[in-house]
Amino acid sequence: MQSKESCQRSIRAIKDTLDVVGGKWKLVLVTVLMSGKRRFGELSREVGITPRILSKELQELEINGLISRTVLDTKPVTVEYELTPYSKSLQEVLTSMEKWGEGHREKTIKEM
Repeated sequence: MQSKESCQRSIRAIKDTLDVVGGKWKLVLVTVLMSGKRRFGELSREVGITPRILSKELQELEINGLISRTVLDTKPVTVEYELTPYSKSLQEVLTSMEKWGEGHREKTIKEM
């Protein structure tokens, strides 16, 4: 059993994490970008997210140092997104979530 202080530290750390990567799309976008750079339209199509929401999520990921944005000198202007080295710190979290999600899916299918 955790002490009250330890529990409060854990809660604060989880809240901080959720502030950065919480929501429906951020970790999905990070996962997609693990396989390489993507342009805005590619991300929108691949993830199935509206451009307005995608723009907001990408901006928040960039502010938190998880992705970088490069404006290419093309006509029309093209923007590419890629993961920063700091985003690699999420690898263990994503692997754990993937394993849990697969197990949960199996469990729910069996219960049907």
